[in-house]
Amino acid sequence: MAANVESMFYVRETPWHGLGTRVESAPTSKEALKYSGLSWKVRQEDIKTVDGYPIHGYRANVRNDNHAVLGVVSDRYKIVQNDEAFAFTDSLLGEGVTYETAGSLSGGKRVWLLAKLPDKYKLMGEEVTPYLVFTNSHDGSGAIRVAATPVRVVCNNTLNLALDTAKRSWSVAHKGDIQRKLDEARNTLFMADQYLKTLQKEAERLSQIRLSDKMVKSWVDELLPVSDNASIQQEKNILRLRRDLQHRYFDAPDLTVLPKSGWRFINAVSDFATHAEPLRKTEHYKENLFSKTMDGHPMIDQAMKFLAA
Repeated sequence: MAANVESMFYVRETPWHGLGTRVESAPTSKEALKYSGLSWKVRQEDIKTVDGYPIHGYRANVRNDNHAVLGVVSDRYKIVQNDEAFAFTDSLLGEGVTYETAGSLSGGKRVWLLAKLPDKYKLMGEEVTPYLVFTNSHDGSGAIRVAATPVRVVCNNTLNLALDTAKRSWSVAHKGDIQRKLDEARNTLFMADQYLKTLQKEAERLSQIRLSDKMVKSWVDELLPVSDNASIQQEKNILRLRRDLQHRYFDAPDLTVLPKSGWRFINAVSDFATHAEPLRKTEHYKENLFSKTMDGHPMIDQAMKFLAA
């Protein structure tokens, strides 16, 4: 394969999801939120029908800077302001933390902050940097969440593997004693450390699983199936994605040094899931990628099932 075509597969965005304003020099989450335009507040307003009758039990969450309605929520919903949701990261993480990005999705309905942890880990002799992603929603669609996201330094792809014996995310609903619940989030550092240590053991297990080229190609076909009613163009698109994923496994410079194993396969799938160009770049495709960073990617989960069989 020509070198210029191969390099196309390894173009990386920083950060990997390509969203947000870089705030790497911000020493505190408060400054990070300011630099990324998240200094606004949310207030709750009563709502009425078009005839002017009050709607009991519900309120509207409204931004104070542009008066945009972010969502309609129950009257039990407790607002967690941007600075409140992220302020505990300073005391939680202490010295050595780097705030990478912060920003909002869908006009402020969802906000996040990405922090790089000072600790370094090794997976099969390779450096991995742990990140913590903090998200908060103002539209009533989700909870406050904190997730650990390990990233391979050499290629900047995420390793969000679902492990039965270690959690990588924590969440709390917008109800009850929010401050007390946020204090519980201090356990997330311990959670992240445990996840990385468990991931190391899983990497060792996967590295012992030897794979034939035929098996890898078969799994790639299962991960990227062609539907029975696919058009000629749709089939061509899927075949292109299959070649892309196979290329990452067989030819990626950072993976060819590894034996043809389950660990190499998972890294290729993770690299594809993190960086591959979608067939159709919708307006929200980067937001969808970011959501999969938080929630886990179904393709990686399916690849892990192959290796567990």
